[in-house]
Parts: sequence; structure tokens; C-alpha cells
Amino acid sequence: METKLTVTEAARRFSEVVNRARYRHESTLLVKNGVPVAKIVPAESPKTTAGSLLSWWRSHPRLDRSDVGRFANDISRARKKLRPPRNPWE
Repeated sequence: METKLTVTEAARRFSEVVNRARYRHESTLLVKNGVPVAKIVPAESPKTTAGSLLSWWRSHPRLDRSDVGRFANDISRARKKLRPPRNPWE
């Protein structure tokens, strides 16, 4: 859908025009003295959507209880091997 507004009216309602582009994916044609001068259009959609992430998450196997325990043990062992961070100002 495309809305036509004068430049003056678009300036007065700028926030609304931007929100329509962002949330409703609507374009707005800006007209000055009856001549089209600019267009505000929605930005390109993100390549990754929440739906695609959810789909990916559901299609990958989850850890079972024994895996969770082993993973927790691996994290504990790795933390014990870490040295405290060195303060570069000392």
C-alpha cells in the first residue's frame, strides 16, 4: 500500500510515516507543489526471522539428561583450569 502526502504534512506526521513503513510495510510518496519528490519505503527485512530461528531450533536434537550432566562437568573442569584475569595496570 502507498500513501501520498505533501512534504509539509509528512514533516508534521514524520513519526507516524516512519512507523507505517516499519510496522505496516507501507510506502509513502512525498509530493511538493503537486510533483512527486521522494518516497519513504520500508527497509529491507532482516535475513533471519524469529520463525526461521524457531524452525532451526526445533529441527536440531537436544541434549538428553546424561549429556546435560557431562556438559556441566566439562564446564566445571574448564572453570577450574582458568586463571584469574591479569590486571594490566599492576
